[in-house]
Amino acid sequence: MSEDCLTINVTAPPQPGEAPLPVLVFIHGGAFSTGSAAMDLVDGTRLAAEGNVLFVSMNYRLGALGFLDFRAYSTPGRTFDVNVGLADQVAALEWVRRNIAAFGGDPENVTLFGESAGALSALTLMCVPAADGLFHRTFLQSPAPAAAYGPDLASRWAGDFLDLLGTGPGGAAEALSRLDAARLVKAADELSSRITPESRPGALSLAPVVDGSFLPLHPLEAFEKGRASSVPMVIGTMDNEGVLFDKFHDILPTSRERIERMFELTDPASRDRVIAAYRGYPHKKQAVELGGDAVFWYPSVQAAQAHAAYAPTWSYRFDYAPRAARAAGLGATHGLDLAAVFGNYDAGAGRMLLSMGNRRTAKNVGHRFQSALLRFARTGAPGPMWPRYDDTSRRTKIFDRYDRIELDPRTVRRQAWDGYQGYR
Repeated sequence: MSEDCLTINVTAPPQPGEAPLPVLVFIHGGAFSTGSAAMDLVDGTRLAAEGNVLFVSMNYRLGALGFLDFRAYSTPGRTFDVNVGLADQVAALEWVRRNIAAFGGDPENVTLFGESAGALSALTLMCVPAADGLFHRTFLQSPAPAAAYGPDLASRWAGDFLDLLGTGPGGAAEALSRLDAARLVKAADELSSRITPESRPGALSLAPVVDGSFLPLHPLEAFEKGRASSVPMVIGTMDNEGVLFDKFHDILPTSRERIERMFELTDPASRDRVIAAYRGYPHKKQAVELGGDAVFWYPSVQAAQAHAAYAPTWSYRFDYAPRAARAAGLGATHGLDLAAVFGNYDAGAGRMLLSMGNRRTAKNVGHRFQSALLRFARTGAPGPMWPRYDDTSRRTKIFDRYDRIELDPRTVRRQAWDGYQGYR
C-alpha cells in the first residue's frame, strides 16, 4: 500500500518454441481503486500454457496515487503530474517492447487486453500519443468508454478529496507528500464509493483526465475523429452489467433517484426518450439495466461504431451465466467473463461459479471465448464465424450456451441513447 507498487509479471508456456510467440498484456480492473495482477482469477499460467503465448500483467498506481489531478496544488518544492496511473501502464508497455524478446515473445505482436477499468485503460491508451506503436491489437472486456473527464470536473474531485483529508488548498502539497498511503486510500475510497455516486451518478471520480497533452482528446471524441490508434479492436460487454454493482458495489446509477439526477446533470432532453426504452421503469430490474447500459454498454457501442470507420472492429456480448450465478440473482453480469477468458474455473471465484454444476457447459463457452482472444492475438481477427462490426448491420457475436450472431442487438435501446453525451 504505497507508491512502491510498480511490478510486471511474465509467464511463458512450459516449452516455448523457436519462433517468437504472440504477447498478451493484461491490465486488471477495479474502478481504478482496487484490484491487482496477483488475483487468482487473472492468473495467466493456464492461458500461456494452453495458448502457447507470452502472458504479461502489471500493477499500476491506483486511487489518489494514480488517478486524481492535483496539478493546481503544485508548489515550487512539490509538483504534481496527472494521469500517472496511465503513465505507469505506458512504462510497462515500453518495458515489454525492450525486454520481451528475452522471454521468447515477439515485440511486434503485442495484444493489449483488460477488463473493466483495465479495458478502459487499454481503450484510453489507444488515444495516448506516448503509447502509439507499443501494442498492435486491443481486446476490451466491459470498458466504460465515457469515463474520462476534463480538468474542470477533475479539479472538483481533487478538491473534494482534500476536504476528506481535512486540509485546505494552501496546505495540499504538504499534506499529500506527508500523509501515508493508507490515509490517502481511505479518502479515495470515500470519494469514489459514496460522494461521487450521489453527487454525479454515472461518473467515475478516479478516472483518466483529458489534460490536452498526455491525453489530448476524450477517448470517444478521438475515436469519432479517427485520432485513436487504428489497431484492430474487439470490444464487448456482459448481458447485464449493472447487477453486480447494485448488489455488491453501489456506485452506478441503478436507482430511480440516481438516474433522474444523472439526466438532470448531463442531458435532460434525452431523459424521456431513454427511459421509454426500458419498459417497466422505474422498477428495480429496469433501473439496473439502464444504469449498466449508461456506463458500459452504450458507450461501448459508440466506441465500436466510431472505430469501425477507421480500423477492423468486432463486437460481442457475453450472455452465459452458470447456474450458481443465476441462483444468486447475478446472471451474466460484470466480471463473470474473467474465469472464461483465463480458463480459471478451478480457483477462487471461478470455482464458486461452478459450485452448482454446469461445469462442462461453462468450460465450453469459456474455451470458445478464450480461443477468440488467442486467434485474435495470432492473426488479427477473432475467427472466421465472427463478422466485423459496422454501423449499418452492427453484427455482434453473442457468447452463450450456443453462440450466435445478432444484427444490431437492442436496437430500440440504442436508438433511444443515440446522441447522449454523458458528463463529457
